[in-house]
Amino acid sequence: MFVHLEKAFFISDVHLGHGEKEANRAKEIELVRFLDNVGENSKKLFILGDFFDVWFEYKLAVPKGFARVLGKLAELSDSGVEIFYVLGNHDFWVRDYFESELGIRVFKDELKIEINSKKFYIIHGDGLSKNDVGYRVLKKILRNKLNIALFSLIHPDFGLWLAGASSKKSREYSTNKDSSNDEKNAIEFARKKIEEGFDYVVMGHLHKPKVLKIGSGFYINTGDWLWNFTYGIFSDEFEIKKWKFADEKAQRLLQK
Repeated sequence: MFVHLEKAFFISDVHLGHGEKEANRAKEIELVRFLDNVGENSKKLFILGDFFDVWFEYKLAVPKGFARVLGKLAELSDSGVEIFYVLGNHDFWVRDYFESELGIRVFKDELKIEINSKKFYIIHGDGLSKNDVGYRVLKKILRNKLNIALFSLIHPDFGLWLAGASSKKSREYSTNKDSSNDEKNAIEFARKKIEEGFDYVVMGHLHKPKVLKIGSGFYINTGDWLWNFTYGIFSDEFEIKKWKFADEKAQRLLQK
């Protein structure tokens, strides 16, 4: 008996807005091509956080730019593609824009879902380290509705600049510290979830693409679109693939 297997795409840590304007435009064009590929081959897209380098959503304003990508996401949703967004550490200030304007389902912490009879546990992956108590407290402070409301009183021009400066500092800290323990903690976290009965534990955040067999399941890291330009596909098994650039100039700009 033939069983049709659904195909799902996964992407994380695109960080649109990071870097020079020309490089961002090149990334946006390639990302639209990626989303076209999703629409032609799948009805499910999972975004595992940090799609934008900075996203602070005011009640009546959102960050300027990336109209091509935002329009493409809305087009995919309108065509019947289910889009799931698990918030990352650069996504603290999401209101309802993704859901109401783009048709994207937003999850603040985790997403548990079954695909092709396999159980998936999907999370961005920040704050999993045992010594990240301070960060987890900060995360609750930043996501506190009162604090968000107070920050939103700041004019968008200054508020978005301030959020961008904070994002840059956070990335510099993450880049300069030894991330080997973070990966060990992520794998240990995945191991516990697999013992609970999940077949796949999928995350981003570490920017290290990986498929690792653990017992009866798999730890997956989808990588990023800052250095690796990787994404995941699942049907009968999970694969990490590297995006093939259409334009050599874009590839030079983005991988220099």
